[in-house]
This record gives sequence, structure tokens and C-alpha cells, in this order.
Amino acid sequence: MTYMLIASAAVGGILLFLLATATANSPIFSEYYPLLLWLNAAVALALLILVVYQLVRLARQRRAKVFGSLLTFRVLVMFALVGIVPGLLVYTVSLQFLARSIESWFDVRVEKALDGGLNLGRAALDVMLSDLVLKAQVMALDLSDVPPAQQPVALGRLREQLGTENAVLMTSGGTVLASTRTATDRLAPSVPENALRQARLNRGYGAVEPFGEKGLVLRVIVPLNTLALVDEARFLQLTHEVPQSIADYGESVQTVYRAYRELQLSREGLKTIYILTLTLTLLLALFSAIALAFLLSRRLSRPLAILAEGTQAVARGDFSRRAPVTSRDELGILTQSFNSMTEQLGEARNTAQRNQAQLEMANAYLESILANLSAGVMVFDSGFALRIANAGAARILREDLGPLDRVPLSQWRKLEAFAGMLQAQFAMHPAAAWQVQFELLQRLAVLLVRGSLLPGASGGGYVVVFDDITQLISAQRAAAWGEVARRLAHEIKNPLTPIQLSAERLQAKLSRKLDIDDATALHRATETIVAQVTALKGMVDDFRDYARTPITRLEGLDLNRLVADVLSLYEQSGTLVQARLQPDLPSVRGDPDQLRQVIHNLLRNSQDALAGTANPRIEVETAAAPGTLGGQAWLRIVDNGCGFSSEVIERAFEPYVTTKPKGSGLGLAIVKKIIDEHQGTISIENRRPRGAAVLIALPLAA
Repeated sequence: MTYMLIASAAVGGILLFLLATATANSPIFSEYYPLLLWLNAAVALALLILVVYQLVRLARQRRAKVFGSLLTFRVLVMFALVGIVPGLLVYTVSLQFLARSIESWFDVRVEKALDGGLNLGRAALDVMLSDLVLKAQVMALDLSDVPPAQQPVALGRLREQLGTENAVLMTSGGTVLASTRTATDRLAPSVPENALRQARLNRGYGAVEPFGEKGLVLRVIVPLNTLALVDEARFLQLTHEVPQSIADYGESVQTVYRAYRELQLSREGLKTIYILTLTLTLLLALFSAIALAFLLSRRLSRPLAILAEGTQAVARGDFSRRAPVTSRDELGILTQSFNSMTEQLGEARNTAQRNQAQLEMANAYLESILANLSAGVMVFDSGFALRIANAGAARILREDLGPLDRVPLSQWRKLEAFAGMLQAQFAMHPAAAWQVQFELLQRLAVLLVRGSLLPGASGGGYVVVFDDITQLISAQRAAAWGEVARRLAHEIKNPLTPIQLSAERLQAKLSRKLDIDDATALHRATETIVAQVTALKGMVDDFRDYARTPITRLEGLDLNRLVADVLSLYEQSGTLVQARLQPDLPSVRGDPDQLRQVIHNLLRNSQDALAGTANPRIEVETAAAPGTLGGQAWLRIVDNGCGFSSEVIERAFEPYVTTKPKGSGLGLAIVKKIIDEHQGTISIENRRPRGAAVLIALPLAA
């Protein structure tokens, strides 16, 4: 398309030059004026078609919202205005100037001047011709009086007297009888046959005739009044050459007058020719300007469009775009700068991505560490608003900490006591680390809480780490009670047997020697000693069992079947026992004898708690615990008895903690120890309006 526009503009320029030359009435191209006119019109039409095609194409691009089309359109409009407005102005002025110029050619004064010049030349020639006619008549009269034989001699004399250039005496048939002239080197003009014929018919002839290439000659022919002696009529011809300057002036005046008449006759046609030529020139110039505007606009807008597309790609995050450098001007420098910028941005992004990937890996590593920490971790900003909390913190506190994100400690409601403790500790230790044990009443747990100030120039915030040490304290207490029980069992059981034997021996030896009353008193005292020793032995055996739990033999077992076997022993107890056992419960890992002891202890505790309760009821439930790591099974025992008192529920799993009038208080302690040996968990809670629930979680065999 570009080459076609250039070729069309070049051909149009050549044809315009030829048309202008033809319009100037050049003899070379004037006869080809119609052909040149049609060729120029064809080129203008071709340029118009190309321009219309480009405009239609640009309009389609604008409708399709092709990038860069708007810029091309604006540049095109600017260039077109620069070309069209001056062109139309020049065209309008040229038309006015042309009309006035052509009209000025045909001014009345110019026409009168040309007529006057032409008449003046004719009058001068007429005067010269009249003078020559008069001389010819005078010579003819004089020659008429001379005998024919002497007429040639008299002819020369008369010519010299009258001052004519050439004189010829001839017959009516054109035969020259005598001739005379002023210069011998100049040939006398020949006698035209038509001039001689007019002289015979009109009794004389006088005219101005061309002579040579540019000369004029005055020719006069008059008859002679000859005597009857002459056989044939004679004629006298006088010729006189018009001066060359007068001939030239007359010729120029004649030529100009003739051209003026031709122009006057073709005035409207001339106007039409000039208007057509000027219109075609304007059209070719306008179409060429618009075509050139297309080329320039595309040349300017293409690199700008490429740069704009590149900037959009950069905005989308694509820094791989490189714009081709097609010139060394400012656009080329701008393109090079853009390429350099995108390259630097790409390198910077790659570096940032690598750093971000490293940071994300570090964050993921830290989050993984925090997520897998059993301890709870909380990070607060300088205003004590929560920023980070790991899963261990939510698990230990048994609260969803998501709603507390970015919430200051002063606005915590569910964990108000815990939040108040943190604020108090940080207030007491504003710049030092601190550690404290905190009892979480709603969980009946003991937390070991540690806090410190994070480093930072303007206060980096605070970090709190806490662990649930309830199990640890319970284990320490159990270990301490186990050690006490072991020592008591060893220290107490050894003297009990000698005491019992000594009492029995005293009774055996002294009962026969005493009277009946003393013997009866001795018997009662001995029985009392033996009974108390037996009770002490039972207590020592309980201590021994607590201190020395049998070795746990873990194996896969059916928890539902084990529960059903134990519940069959309580069918005749008078207490309603309801079992809700989940079908297809996975096997658990445990020791059947120890778990049977656990279930017996819990059922006995429930029966004891149901004493004096109307409609006593015990519910035993098994289920698979959802969402637990490795899988667990639940065993839940619920009764509607008196429940646990607030003093007992906090220390229910410690030895010798009981509300029963009878019993050692080791039942729940032994249950807790067995469940710990099974790597399970046990928890208790009171139910409303009355009753208690014990929940045991055991790991699955798989």
C-alpha cells in the first residue's frame, strides 16, 4: 500500500507537469491536452479510492478498538488539516485571481490599443501605396507620350525622377518589355498572374504583398495609353519594398491582434481549461497530502502504538516485551529507553520474586513450625492487638481465635481473665521477660505462660508463649503419690503381720488364764486389732496397686464388644443402663483387662452418684472421633446423678480426692493412670440440670 501511494503520487506529479505545460499552449503537449486531462483525472480517482480504502480500514480498526487506531486517526486529522486548509485557501484565491486575470486580458482599452496599432500600420502602408500609385500614374502618362521604341529609355529616367525602386514595362500577357531598379543585387519581384489579371479587369492594381520571409512590398500596376501603332496593350508595374522595421512592427501587431482575437473567441473555454487544470492539481495535491498523512501518521503512530502495547504488557506484569528500534531519532531513543526499562524491571521483578519466594519459604517454614508446636504462640503489636496465633494456642485455649485477629486485649470477652493477666504482666514487666502459671478456670487447666518484648526501634510488639501443664502437674502428682504409696506399702505392710500374729497369740495364751469378762474383753480387743490390721492391709494393697500398675499389653480389640460384656453384669442392678454403640466402630489399641477395670470403676462411680436419685439412668456411648490425627474412638459414660462438686472437679484425678463416705479415693486416679498408659485422654464435666459425663478417647488400632 505504501509503494502504491508513492507511485500514484509520483505519476500524478509528472502528469500535472505535463498538463500545466499543455495548458500553457505548448506546441509539444497542447494537442495531447485531453489525454493528459483524462490521465490526471484517472490518477486522482485512483488516489481517491486509495484514500477512501484507508479511511474505511481505519474506521473498522476504530470500531474494533484496535490499539493505536485512535492515535493514527488524530495524527491523520492533523496532517490532513495542514494539507487541506492551505490547499483550499490557495485554490479559492487562485480561482479568483484566474477569473480576474483572464477578464483583464480582454479589457476595452487593450482591444482599442490593438485596433489602433493595427489601423495605424495599415494607414501607413496605404499612404505608401497611394504615393506609389500616384507615381505610377504620372509615369504612365509620361510614357504614353513617348514612342514605344523609346519607352524603355524613358522608363529609367522617370524612375529616377520619381524615386521608385523597381519599374517594369510589360505587355498584357506578362511579357517584360523593359525594367529598371535601384540596386542590381536585388531581384525584382515577379509579376503575379492574378495581379496582372486584376489590372486588366480593373484598369489598374495596387496592393501590399509579402516579400521574402518577413518582408513586405508595395505593388502597383497601371495601364498605358498607347498609340494604335502598338499591337498589344502595355502595363507599368512599380514595386517598392516596405522598410523592414515597419514590416516587423506590422507583423507583430498583426500577430498579437490575431492571438488576441483567438483568445477572445475562446475566453470561456480557456477559463474551463484553467479551472479543470487547477482543480485536478488541487485534488492530486489533497489526495497526495492525505495519502502522505496516512504514511506519516502510521510511521509515527506505529512505534508509539508498540510502546503503548509494551507499557500495557508491563502493567500486566509481562516484562519480556521488547520494541524493535527502527530509527535513530527521538522515537528510537525512546524505544531504546523503554527496552532498557523493561529489562531492568524484569531483572528487578525476578530478584523480587526470588526474594519473595525465599520470604514465603521462610514464612511457610515458620508457620509450619508454629503450626506443629504443641505450645501456644501469640504475637501482639505495640497496641496489644493480636497479629499472629498458631493452632496450638487455639487448641490449648479451646477457642476460635480468628475473630480476635487485630482485636486489642482490652476488647476480649471470652478470654477476659487470660487477657487481663497478659496486660497486667506486661504492665509490670514492660521491658523484661516474665513467666507465670495461670489457671484457666473454664478449662480447669493450668497454663505456664511466658512473655517478652519483641525488638524494634518504635516498639516491635509482644510475644506470648504458653503450655498446658495440667497433664504434667497431674503426672507429677501421680508420680509423687505413687512414690508415697510404694513407701507406705513397704513401710506399713511389714509391721502389720507381726501385730496381727502377736494379737492372735496373746488371745490364744491368755484367754484360758483370764476370767470370762477379761477373756471377753481380750477377745473383742483382739478381733478389733485383727480387723483393723486387715483393713490396713487392704489399704496397703490399694496403694500397691496404684503404685505398681500391671504391665499394659496393647492389642487391637473391639470396644463395643468389651462394653457389652461389662454392661451384661449390670443388667440386674436396678439402674437403667442405655447403650448407644456405633456400628462398625474401628478397633482400638488397648489392654482388655485394664480397660474392663476402667469401665467397672466408672460404672460403680456412676451408681454411687445415683444414690437417692429418682429415675436413675446411665448412658454409655461409643463413636469414632472425627478429624483426629491418626484416628480415635470415644467412650462416653453419662449419668443423671449428683455430679462433681466444684472443689472435687478440679482435682478429681488426684489420689484420695473423693466425696464418698467410704472408699480410698484412688478409683479415678487409677483410671487416669490406665488411660495415660494407653496414650489416650480422659475428661469430666458436670451436666445440666444435674449429672456428670466422663469422656475417654482411645487411639485406633490402625
